[in-house]
Amino acid sequence: MIFDNDGVVVDSEPLASVATSQVLTALGHPMTPAECDSAFRGISLPTTRRIVEQGSGRPLPPDFEDRYVARVAELIASELRPVPGVVAVLDLLDAAGQPYCMASSSRRQVISLALRTTGLAEHFAGRWWGAEDVAAAKPAPDLFLLAASSMGTRPMDCVVVEDSAAGVQAARSANMTVLGFAARTPPEELHLADQIFTDMDQLPALLLGGESAPAQVVVDQGGQVPGHAVRRRVHGEVGGLGHPG
Repeated sequence: MIFDNDGVVVDSEPLASVATSQVLTALGHPMTPAECDSAFRGISLPTTRRIVEQGSGRPLPPDFEDRYVARVAELIASELRPVPGVVAVLDLLDAAGQPYCMASSSRRQVISLALRTTGLAEHFAGRWWGAEDVAAAKPAPDLFLLAASSMGTRPMDCVVVEDSAAGVQAARSANMTVLGFAARTPPEELHLADQIFTDMDQLPALLLGGESAPAQVVVDQGGQVPGHAVRRRVHGEVGGLGHPG
């Protein structure tokens, strides 16, 4: 199992959008938090810089990334919480002996602060990677391939949980099964995922079996799909979830 961080493990996407909006606006590139969320969800700071500079025709200052990290760190320290339901998911995976890790496009400094602030650092101790660990962040597959290699697992045996189009594309490019988490993300943005779900409380049933997942919370391109159908598909594609991932 490989988890994205922002928006999947910690509820940081709104804070990231606020920080990006405030920093860009102060630098003469006014954008609302909603516009930042739509434009930059799931991508790295260098990619954000490139999009802004290409769109405006004006360079951002060299310290743009540092300004963003400083502001988002302030917001994380005072406001960040785990995504509702994710602690129960991690506890269940631990109890089941299912290995898991994290691969995020955020800077390592931000990931570390987020995990410490939310009390989740122990869950991912020694098993998380960030933007500085690879040459190319999402949507390139590098982060997920690094995570699989570090966990001693074939990419085809991994299941990724992602909430961004860039992350879903990265998992696809890495030849991994991907579940799109659409609690905040419009489901249509995750259309390349194998399946899409909207409530973290559904994930244990989808991955580990059981019949507790209501049919209406799991959707795909063709409409609504019962939870047991998702379990069949995931188990069938990755050969069961006993593999580390």
